[in-house]
This record gives sequence, C-alpha cells and structure tokens, in this order.
Amino acid sequence: MLKTPLNIQKLQRKLYCKAKQTSDFRYYALYDKVYRIDILTHAYNLVKHNRGAPGIDGVSYADIEKYGVENYIKELSQELKSKEYKPNAIKRVYIPKSNGQKRPLGIPTLKDRIVQMATKIVIEPIYEADFEPNSYGFRPKRNAHQAIEDIEKNLVYGHTTVIDADLSQYFDTISHKQLLSLVAKRVVDKNILRLIKQWLKAPIVEELSNGKRRYTKNHTHGTPQGGVISPLLANIYLDVLDTYWKQKEMFERYGAKIVRYADDFVILCKNPFNHNQILSEVKVLLDSLELTLNSQKTSIVDAKQESFDFLGFTITTKVNPKTGKRFPLIVPSAKAEVNFKAKIKSVTGRNMLPTKTEDIISKVNRVARGWRNYFYYGNCSNSMQKMDNYLQSRVRIYLRRKHRVQTIGYKRFPTEYLHNKLGLYKIPAQAPWSMSRK
Repeated sequence: MLKTPLNIQKLQRKLYCKAKQTSDFRYYALYDKVYRIDILTHAYNLVKHNRGAPGIDGVSYADIEKYGVENYIKELSQELKSKEYKPNAIKRVYIPKSNGQKRPLGIPTLKDRIVQMATKIVIEPIYEADFEPNSYGFRPKRNAHQAIEDIEKNLVYGHTTVIDADLSQYFDTISHKQLLSLVAKRVVDKNILRLIKQWLKAPIVEELSNGKRRYTKNHTHGTPQGGVISPLLANIYLDVLDTYWKQKEMFERYGAKIVRYADDFVILCKNPFNHNQILSEVKVLLDSLELTLNSQKTSIVDAKQESFDFLGFTITTKVNPKTGKRFPLIVPSAKAEVNFKAKIKSVTGRNMLPTKTEDIISKVNRVARGWRNYFYYGNCSNSMQKMDNYLQSRVRIYLRRKHRVQTIGYKRFPTEYLHNKLGLYKIPAQAPWSMSRK
C-alpha cells in the first residue's frame, strides 16, 4: 500500500480527532480539501496502484501520463473548484461466480475514481471515528483475519449458536434517500453531498453483443460495486445495524455478539434458545433500511455439531481428545479450494502450451501466493498441503504436454526441479499460531 503523505496524514488525524471528541459535530466545509492538488495527486497514485480497467470513456493511465499527470491533476482541480465537474456513466461488466452465475460490477472512469478517492481520503476519517469495533470490512488497518479472530474468540467463550446471515443484493438495494441522510449526520457540506448524489445517480452503461449500448438510470436505490467510494458508503449504511446492536440491551442480556465484514455478518449467541427472537429484531431493523435477509442462505447453526462458512473459511468447533476442551476449528472452505484449483487449471491448461514456461510459473506463483497470504490462518495445514500438491501436479501436466513426455513426469520433473530450477512457489504447510492452540 502506498504511504500517505505527511500533510494529508495530519489533515486526516485532525478530522478524526474532532469527530471522536464530539459525536454530534457536523462538518460544513470540506469540499476545498477534495480539490487540493496534493490530495488529488495522492488519489491518482492510489487509483493507479489499485490498477483496474478504463471506464466508458476508454481513458487509461497511459493516456493520462502521456498528457502529463501534473497538468491533468491541475485541470481536474480547477474543474472541481469551479463546480464544472460532472461524473460520467458507469461501465457495467460481469464477473463469473463459482456457482456459474455472474456478478455485476460497475466501473467508473479513471477521472471519477480519482475524485471519489480524493473524497474518500477527506471524509473517511470522520466516519471511522463513529464505526463500531465489530465491523472489519474495507476499513483502514482492519482485515478479514481480524473478523475471523473475533469469531474464534466468541466461540471460545461459548457463543456457539450462530446466525449465519446473508443480505439479498445488498449493494443494489441501498436507499439513496436514507444513505444521504446518514452521510449528512456528519458531513453537511452541500458540495460533498452533491458529489455523492451524482455518483449514486450516474447512469449505468452496458455493452451489448450487437455493438450497441444499453443505458440504465439509477434513480432511487443502489451503489455500484466497483466504485472507489462504494465500500465506505456501504459501511455508513450498515453502521446503523452496529450502533443498534450496541444500544440494544436485549442483545447484551442474551449474550449475543455480531461480527460484520461489509454486507456479510454472523451473530454468535451464548443462549441456544433465543436466536429466533434476535433474528426477528434484526429483520425489523433491516426492513427499516429497506434491506432483506436471503431466507434461503440465512441459517441457524450449532457450531458444536455443524459448520458455517464465512469469508472463505469453514468454521466449527471440536473437542480436543487429550484435554476434553472444545476449540474452534477454522479451515479454508471447500468452495475456496475449488476456486483455487480452477484458477491454477486455467493458467496451466492446453491453451497455455505456447506460453513460455517462465511466464506460466510467474502466473501460478501469483495465484499461489495470494492463496497463502489469505488462507494461512487457523487449522490450514492440510489444505495448504493439498493445494501445494495440486499446484505441482498441474505444473507437471503442463510440462508433460509441452515437452511431449509420456510418463506422469515425476522423474523428468521432480519436486526439486520445479522449485529450484523453475522457481515454483512452495506453499508452506505448517499452520500459523491460532487461538485454537492456546
């Protein structure tokens, strides 16, 4: 991650501290910070660091750099200062899901992503001061492992009746009216609110197979997945649930804890008999936000006997036969393993035979390192070993086909050759430290 310049850090710290000190303080003058040259420049660098495809206008990073980043930022700053800036339409693409379906993704233009990032740089510290500690998704210095660790801790303390919740089409059902009202509880700068409203209302453009474009106007609900500022807005919206949870004495009395990662959340109950009442309370609140629980995917799980999936991990509890104590068992989910295998297989398939071996190794290494970095947690040893074996197997298959070797390839391409000669990444098998081994 790129380091934030010191002058921007000071601004963010000042905004955060003021919000933390005074819970009802409202910010009326922030827009001038958004078009500051240093903030727009840092926003550009962050957007470029995140990579991503061009939007509907086709403008790429190379185009901006050919024109001159400094000139581009100056002109964008003036455009914002004079209030001439207008967002472009959002390009819709579809990302394949593991179940065969496709997830819609909205891609703003680079210009819009830069302005969204600049706005996020300015306003995020204000809302961070308000967000509850049980929220982990898309927040500075917070990640999925911390969310899993929170669940692990609650399981250790006996919160083993789990409400595994799933919101139906969350990003598509966020009410613009309610969202803007929640944003305005802290930020009442009319120009910031105007920007956010424009992004929410921006039309969505889809490229059709016949070469034409289909425009869809976004009138009252939804924030496109893919927008830089969308995760922050989504957290502002669901912070209502976190705050409600904190203030509701019933949940504390029932020993119920909530862990949320963006729109994914689980509720861990100590009393195994009151989950229906808790779920009913949650549904009432979600109804007020115009959100709906997916009844088919929301379930009640007894973690002493069953497992549930959260953020790519399968979680349950087991009894240690030596000590007789129950401990959390956290492993990469079967779905996550299937996805990993599918990615490795696509990179080492027959259609990749003309590709240079070093390029194939580079690609599979990126996938393998990504797998290791995310899933190296809890009781992952067996899964890591399985995925490493699969990785070696697929690379051998690729090499056999490329060099027309008739055998299974162990003698021609032994493990030492794969790692030492070709540089294939070795997925470590030993599990990291976890609460389950305390």
